[in-house]
Amino acid sequence: MSVFVEAAATGSAAASKQSSAAFAVVAFSLTIVSTLALSGPAAAADCSAIAAPGLDWSDCNKRNIMIPGSELEGANLSSTDFAVTDLSNANLKSANLEKATLVRALLAGAHAEKANFSKVEAYRSNFAEISADGASFASAELQRANFGGARLTGANFEKAELGRADFDKAVLTGARFSLANLSRADLSHATFEGPLIFDRAFMYLTRIEGLDLSAAQGLDQGQIDLACGDAKTKLPSGLKAPASWPCPPDDPDN
Repeated sequence: MSVFVEAAATGSAAASKQSSAAFAVVAFSLTIVSTLALSGPAAAADCSAIAAPGLDWSDCNKRNIMIPGSELEGANLSSTDFAVTDLSNANLKSANLEKATLVRALLAGAHAEKANFSKVEAYRSNFAEISADGASFASAELQRANFGGARLTGANFEKAELGRADFDKAVLTGARFSLANLSRADLSHATFEGPLIFDRAFMYLTRIEGLDLSAAQGLDQGQIDLACGDAKTKLPSGLKAPASWPCPPDDPDN
């Protein structure tokens, strides 16, 4: 009789332990679910929202519309389609436009200090007079883009495609062009103080007439031999102007 009671007691204790363990697992699972419920999923983009600071238009279609002067400071505009859209004079300070489509878009006069334009597709886009100090254009497609009169102090153009980009009267103090494709780009009337960085940039027929590049970093003789300078172009110590200078006038159709 005592053996039976002892066995029953042992079985009851084991069952109690199993029940406690199961309860603990359930409680832990409920805690995780509750935590996720409280934190909620990431807010989805609201493509129908009116332009406002900090909004999320990521992956939205904003193609071929007129929204000049829009307040989009700090907005998430990653992968948004702004092709042929008028964003002139917009406030894009600190906005994230990574991988956005800006083909033939108008951003003239926009304020885009510290904005992220990395990996954008911006063929023939108009960035004239844009204020984009500290902005990143890393790995961006910017062929034939117009940066005339733009303020680009400290801008990052690393690995950007800048074929035939126009920097007429742009302020490029501290700009970085490492590994960028600057073929036929026009820097000849840009202004800057201190060094520009050209480490491993491709400079085939890059217009550098009249520029003082004596403090430039990363320039080598091979780049200079490909570029287009003149008697007023100043080069870093150890580099010399090639016999091919000055280059003939550029043919915009080639």
